[in-house]
Amino acid sequence: MTRELKIRIMIYGTGVLVYLCAILVTMRFTLPDMARFVWFLAAYLLIGLDVFRKLGENLMQKKFLTEYTLIILATVGAFGVSRYTEGVLVMILFELGMIFEAYSTDNAKRSIESMINIRPEYATRKVRGKEFKVDPSALKIGHTIVIRPGERIPVDAVVTSGTTSIDTKALTGESIPENVWPGEKIYSGCINLSAAIEAKVTALYVDSTVSRIMEMVEDAQNQKAESETFVTRFSRAYVPIMLICSLAVMIYPPLTFSYGNWDTWIYRGLIFLIIACPTGLVMSVPIAFLGGIASAARHGIVVKGGNYLEDLAKADTFIFDKTGTLTEGVFRVTEVKAVGMSEQELLRIAAHVECHSNHPIAQSLKEAYQGEIKETKVYRMREIPGFGVNATFEGQRIYIGNKRLMERQKVECDEVRQNGTPVYVAVGDRYAGYILIADTVKEEAKSTLQYLRDRCRAVLVMLTGDTESAGREVAKELQMDYTYTNLMPEDKLEQLEDFMGLQDGGERLVCVGDGINDAPVLALSDVGIAMGGLGSDIAIETADVIIQDDSLSKLVTAVRIGKYTRRIIWQNIILAFLVKFAILALGTVGVATLWEAVFADSGVALLAIFNAMRINRLIKHS
Repeated sequence: MTRELKIRIMIYGTGVLVYLCAILVTMRFTLPDMARFVWFLAAYLLIGLDVFRKLGENLMQKKFLTEYTLIILATVGAFGVSRYTEGVLVMILFELGMIFEAYSTDNAKRSIESMINIRPEYATRKVRGKEFKVDPSALKIGHTIVIRPGERIPVDAVVTSGTTSIDTKALTGESIPENVWPGEKIYSGCINLSAAIEAKVTALYVDSTVSRIMEMVEDAQNQKAESETFVTRFSRAYVPIMLICSLAVMIYPPLTFSYGNWDTWIYRGLIFLIIACPTGLVMSVPIAFLGGIASAARHGIVVKGGNYLEDLAKADTFIFDKTGTLTEGVFRVTEVKAVGMSEQELLRIAAHVECHSNHPIAQSLKEAYQGEIKETKVYRMREIPGFGVNATFEGQRIYIGNKRLMERQKVECDEVRQNGTPVYVAVGDRYAGYILIADTVKEEAKSTLQYLRDRCRAVLVMLTGDTESAGREVAKELQMDYTYTNLMPEDKLEQLEDFMGLQDGGERLVCVGDGINDAPVLALSDVGIAMGGLGSDIAIETADVIIQDDSLSKLVTAVRIGKYTRRIIWQNIILAFLVKFAILALGTVGVATLWEAVFADSGVALLAIFNAMRINRLIKHS
């Protein structure tokens, strides 16, 4: 809860306390009308402070006929006919509805301060053989920098000396590190893993990739207009109609069938105006949204505002990242092809040689072997960045790495072109086979996408920084409608903008991702959904919905909650309208009083609460 909302609630609470004290005092003592007026006016101004502020803002923007105009005219009219108690109570209920709505959407405005986590704290500049730590913003194009293992690349640069592996998850979202050597371009925000390298700066810090991502997130959040609330849409038609009707009640009868009876009909017109206040209706909508948000929370889904539930119910285009979203994001051995030995023996050799490495490939080899690894049998291990590793195991020199390593050792083998990362193994100068390591599609991915196709008639799109072969393979398996591969963050944003340009006013676009590279598209899309368990801080911060346990099937739950919430909202609206118009009719003919109108609105709000509580039960039984 923001500081502003806390202050608003405190002022509101103070006003309610003053109101209760005013009622107790007037019940116990006989006060002059002016004293009663002043006491209730103090409560009214405290409680309605935010309403008056909103009205002022609307008037400055030349928006004259809003729900705030109606509530103030109605309550001021109540004071004009000495109905102080009812007038303040109407304002209490109206402002309570506004606070509920503000609370439900409070988290929709997000900061991007956690983006600082991918900014490098310093850069190491090399000048005439000496090294100096400097601020990354001080680097100029052409400067030479040194990046050691474990350090973040400070600016975009080109490698001039050394070979290494770099973690590119900050840009591509992919878990397999990339190998780089002299002449290769490297990007800020990535992490050097294996060996120290030197590089020449090719872009200033403000123009480097990490800074561009931050700018894209900020721009996207500024471009993403807040969803128009139901109250705003409703008020455009409701407020002027109610004002015209109340004026008609005041003017028409005294000029026609009740000629000259102005006092009676002005009074009834004011009652009509007060009854017309959409308090119960206003409350019924945010209460339904809060019910949906609470139901989502019970299922491990954080929704940062009720408007996102409404947008989920309307969504017809879903854009997915690949790694960690549609796939497990954990690489496993998917195929073993041995030459001159058994597959288990090949795995045993590879797992032992890689036993001292923390590289993701080494971890997947050890996991696939599952046998006991005797590290004492492995010695003279040597890692060759950009190629692989070699070590002596059981008296033989073993080479494990990519195709370039086989070519370097002059070991003949065919290139593997299947989806995944092939790890080639050679015993001495003899080719021993390959082990294919690949990411695997999540078990629930097919059923989730099938639901979106069948129930939402959705267009399914994949945007990934992975290679074309890897992306196409997953897209084919999941029957995606569109697939775009080898994308940088700015490329993803460009594709997203193209899809958003094809939407009409009633359609919504949902983006699902987990990496830093997904943050800009999560921020710009109508609903950004982050896979929160393994997702990056910035993806979670910019997302509108967070699936806390990375279960893709929870996307279906979120969509269903959105649809049920929308259904409950319309039920609440219809109920509120029926009660409202019944009381309006009775008030016009002089049967209903202000108290009956106020309590009818309260009854509508209470029924709305009970109806909203049904959302969780509907999810359980559907």
